[in-house]
Amino acid sequence: MSALGLQRLAADGPLLSPVAAGVWRLDEWGFDDAALAAWVEHAISLGITTFDHADLYGGFRCEALFGRWLKANPSRRDAIQLVSKCGIKPPDAARGWRLKHYDCSAEHITASVHASLQKLGSDHLDLLLIHRPDPLLAPDEVAETFERLRAAGKVRHFGVSNFSPSQYALLAARTPLVTNQIEASLLHTAPLFDGSFDQCLQLGVRPMLWSPLAGGRLFDAAAKPALAAALNLQAAELGVSTAAVALAWLMRHPCRPLPIVGSRKLAALDDAAAACRLQLDRQQWFALLQAAQGHEVA
Repeated sequence: MSALGLQRLAADGPLLSPVAAGVWRLDEWGFDDAALAAWVEHAISLGITTFDHADLYGGFRCEALFGRWLKANPSRRDAIQLVSKCGIKPPDAARGWRLKHYDCSAEHITASVHASLQKLGSDHLDLLLIHRPDPLLAPDEVAETFERLRAAGKVRHFGVSNFSPSQYALLAARTPLVTNQIEASLLHTAPLFDGSFDQCLQLGVRPMLWSPLAGGRLFDAAAKPALAAALNLQAAELGVSTAAVALAWLMRHPCRPLPIVGSRKLAALDDAAAACRLQLDRQQWFALLQAAQGHEVA
C-alpha cells in the first residue's frame, strides 16, 4: 500500500498529510527513545507526516519529548511538518500564573514560538495556531507578530484553534490564516451547523479536527447503541475498522477536514491511513448522522 501524499491546507497554506498525528498525551504513553522512534517512523511510513503539538501539552513537556527524536534524527526534519499552538496559560506558581488565562500578546506569542523551537529541535514551525480565542486579543498586534515571525523564518503559516466564525473573520481580516482547528466528531456535529464548516468552504481553508473519535466514546455500545451498531455495520461491509469509518465520515465533508489522531497504538495510525482511502456514499454518510443524532434529518 502506497503512502499518503501531501495536500495543501489552503490556497497559500502549507502542504500537510491528510491526517495528522497528535501528541497531546505523549508524556503519558511511557515511550522510551526506541518506542518513540518506532511510533514516529511508523506514522511517516504511512504518509502521516504532520505532527500536532501545543506548547502546554503534558505540562509543557511533550514538545521536548518529541524533540528527543528529532534532535537525534535531524535529517528527518524535511520529512515531517510541525504544527504547534500557543496562548493558554494554566495555573503555574513557578511562572507567576495564578489562574488559567489566555495571552495573545506579542511578547507571549514570540516567547512561546522560541521555546517550542528549542524543545522540538527545529529552526521553524510549519504552522502556528492561536490555541483559544482570547477576549483581549488585539488583532493588529497579533498580525504584526505573525509577520515578524514569518519574516524571521520562525513560522511559515498561521491559523487559529477553537475560534467561532466571527472570531476567525476578525483576525483573518488582519492577517492570512490557513485553518481553524476545532472539535468535530460523530458525537460533536456542531461545526456542520454553526457556520464553522461553511466558513471554511467560503474561504477555501480546510479545518483541522481535534478529538475526531470523541476519545473513543462513539464506540460505546452501552451509551450509544444505535451509533455503535451503524459503525459496526458499515465497517463490516467496507472491510475496515469502525475508527476508519468514523474518520472517513468526517473527511467526506466538502470542506475536506484534516483529522488529528492521538494514540500510542500503531493500529490507530493504520486506521487513520485507511480512512484516507475510504469514500462513503451519501446514504452511508446520512445513516451515520441519523444514528448519531437519534432521528432522521428533517
